[in-house]
Amino acid sequence: MRRVWTCSGLRWSGDGPVLVWGGGRVSPLAPGQRVAFGVVDGGARTCVGARGNACPVRAAVSPRGTGARCEECARLDRAHSVAADTLADDPRPYHVYLAWFGPGMVKVGITRVERGSTRLLEQGALTFSWIGRGPLMAARRAEELLRAALKVPDRIPYADKRAVRAELPGAGERVAEIRELHARVGRLDGWPESLRRESFEPVDHTDVFGLAGLPPARGVVSELAAGGVIDGELCGAAGPDLHLGTGRGVVVLDTRLMTGWDLTGVGDRRDPGDGHVPGRVDGDAGVTFPVRELKATDPVIQDGLF
Repeated sequence: MRRVWTCSGLRWSGDGPVLVWGGGRVSPLAPGQRVAFGVVDGGARTCVGARGNACPVRAAVSPRGTGARCEECARLDRAHSVAADTLADDPRPYHVYLAWFGPGMVKVGITRVERGSTRLLEQGALTFSWIGRGPLMAARRAEELLRAALKVPDRIPYADKRAVRAELPGAGERVAEIRELHARVGRLDGWPESLRRESFEPVDHTDVFGLAGLPPARGVVSELAAGGVIDGELCGAAGPDLHLGTGRGVVVLDTRLMTGWDLTGVGDRRDPGDGHVPGRVDGDAGVTFPVRELKATDPVIQDGLF
């Protein structure tokens, strides 16, 4: 009998990306690794719940959404997030940062100091630098100040990030935009007194993501479907995205689409519970899920900031 697994999504740590499975098992990912799995035939995508609690009605959710939550669970999840401004008394320190995702794509954001650069890896930031450090509300005030003064957003569409990964400029150009903006920050008035300024120390993630020599992607998986499979070789991973070489060329898989489905290994490889990505498809099936052309105007909405 084929074993069935649920995926909690892609997680980043100091050791790189891993796929997390129900029960806490993980599948470390590395360039050149074979990634293949199938969606159980006849199954449906169901809500993953909120705040560690299962959805009480196991509501059906759209195969195209990245959150995999029903309306009620999504509301509950947002209500307890830092982005909802309901945790004003949070005693933990926060970093304010500038992140670069490609030419002309710079954003400002905040993240808990204890998380280090994890949030930047999760977002697919190619280069970043800290700007300040301090209490939550001071960090939020600084974030709003910088967005207005520097005319930079707090979100960059994932489609825009994907479109530039195969043709990145050199390291000097990647750093130049945030270097100039960081210098402007130092000249701004209205900086919160309780927020300590941080010196410019850029961090580059292109090697971590495996983007050197990354082939251009021909498309992005738009949704998973019951009975479908994907089989490819990992070319690079950035944020929640896996760039997979398949029989149809390089295809981008947003791993957030994997949540809420019952997944299974296929072919002759081991199950994910053994610490491996589900097995290779027999033959060269490539990808049978719907794939759309990769365009910068694809309406993919980034999830919450935290």
